[in-house]
Amino acid sequence: MAYVGDAVYELAVRSRIVMDRSRKIKDIHQEVVGLVNAEKQAQLLRKIESRLTEEEMAVVRRGRNAKTHSVPRHADTADYRWSTGLEALFGYLYLKGDEERLREILEMIDLT
Repeated sequence: MAYVGDAVYELAVRSRIVMDRSRKIKDIHQEVVGLVNAEKQAQLLRKIESRLTEEEMAVVRRGRNAKTHSVPRHADTADYRWSTGLEALFGYLYLKGDEERLREILEMIDLT
């Protein structure tokens, strides 16, 4: 689920940034990189976790506790696990077809 959720999250970030501004590709890329990283995603999940349902938190925990074979050099292990939980949640909602709830969560983190 996290694999799909990663793509859902990155598409949401890129869409928002491209639609908000007309700037150079390099500047757009730098802003995307600032939002699509383990530290930022972990912060976002911590910001919204109190507003998630029991079912959604179970998905987050399952994603967060999934066996990790490697952590990127530039990422803290705890942040990486939290970000994987957020990605799992996005993947779960997308695959479940719950576009309304996915949109609500993206709004909570200012991505719509």
